[in-house]
Amino acid sequence: MVQLLVTYMEMRTRPTGEPLPSPVENAAFALERLEAEQFLSLYRAVGETLRWDQRLRMPAEALDAFLRSPSTAIYVLRIDGRAVGLCEFDRVDTADIELTHFGLIPDMQGRRLGPYLLDAALRAIWDRAPQRIWLHTDEWDHAKAQDTYRRAGFDIFDQKLEDISE
Repeated sequence: MVQLLVTYMEMRTRPTGEPLPSPVENAAFALERLEAEQFLSLYRAVGETLRWDQRLRMPAEALDAFLRSPSTAIYVLRIDGRAVGLCEFDRVDTADIELTHFGLIPDMQGRRLGPYLLDAALRAIWDRAPQRIWLHTDEWDHAKAQDTYRRAGFDIFDQKLEDISE
């Protein structure tokens, strides 16, 4: 077990201003219903360096149910058809939606694709009229994660040290 500083952030209003334009050509953003194999491939590609393991630890039946659930929304960013990023939301059928996973594969980072994907996904989720979208991030997350979330409109509402198994 290790202790990590976990930061909880929330967004209580829809993003304002114009949507961010795609910073690259041939980018496609869409809500997708992925099969477990496709999802896990993208999840690993995005999250391996960030130590993501929550979905990897789920039994196959539970993961399939999660991916098929109407309360799950997964937005995928593709460039020339290749999946390069994801934005996963849970409880999208409630007023209190959680952004559970967000990121890009390492070779796509640094191109302004993250802010573009996050902005597009948040605008789509706000069409469901939630009262709040929230997330948590920790010290293992990408170094620019909190700044990206702040620029998107999230504010910190709590921070605490939590025990995390390695």
